[in-house]
Amino acid sequence: MGARKRQAAEAIKEARKDIAIAKLNNCPTSPRKMRLMADMVRGMDVEKALFLLKHSGKEASNRLEKLLLSALNNWEQKNEGARMEEAGLFVKEIYVDSARMLKRIQPAPQGRAHRIRKRSNHVTVIVDARNKEAVVEETEEVVNEESNS
Repeated sequence: MGARKRQAAEAIKEARKDIAIAKLNNCPTSPRKMRLMADMVRGMDVEKALFLLKHSGKEASNRLEKLLLSALNNWEQKNEGARMEEAGLFVKEIYVDSARMLKRIQPAPQGRAHRIRKRSNHVTVIVDARNKEAVVEETEEVVNEESNS
């Protein structure tokens, strides 16, 4: 790997330290239905988004809720010792891409057949902290306590 490529890779790695990512691949729901829920929670605080997803009647909300909880867990793993409440976590990005499509045949009148496309999607959630100073201070305190022990 060249020097420029290594520096660019390190810069990307440093930028991604604060954020947590969770992905759900090949979810057997149509992307259009999943985007309705994704658009609803984009930019929201995590607590409010979880409440909305939990009390929504749509089937896609259950999967999105689990994915958001996974992203929160990933954030906790990256920022040991930091508290989510003080960090002010929010859904920075959420996007839904189409995935594989299962093609099936539906019998139709007069010997014809219609094609049925069973769609699926990929969902990516990125969670970030609004109060980055609080996260940095708390992680530094934990590091100092561990070194003193």
